[in-house]
Amino acid sequence: MGTRRVFSREFKLEAVKLVKERGVAVAQAARELDVHENVLRKWMRDAAVDPQRAFPGQGVMTSERAEIERLRKENAKLKMERDLLKKAAAYFAREST
Repeated sequence: MGTRRVFSREFKLEAVKLVKERGVAVAQAARELDVHENVLRKWMRDAAVDPQRAFPGQGVMTSERAEIERLRKENAKLKMERDLLKKAAAYFAREST
């Protein structure tokens, strides 16, 4: 199994332009660029949804993904605190009897 190829934002935008502005068929453009046709179609969808924020690059999260990650971390912390308080309550309940 080979390694996954990484394409720059500029490459993806140029590939999308090739299809949209120059009128090249998706299948032909994909062959010329040596990418799978479905990959090129996904790039086109991503660029159509939000052209300014399409293809943010590796390690860059959209604001929604960043918020989800923050909430997951907060949720894990709150669960840990809750479990600790449960154990403390059980301990002190045993001590008082």
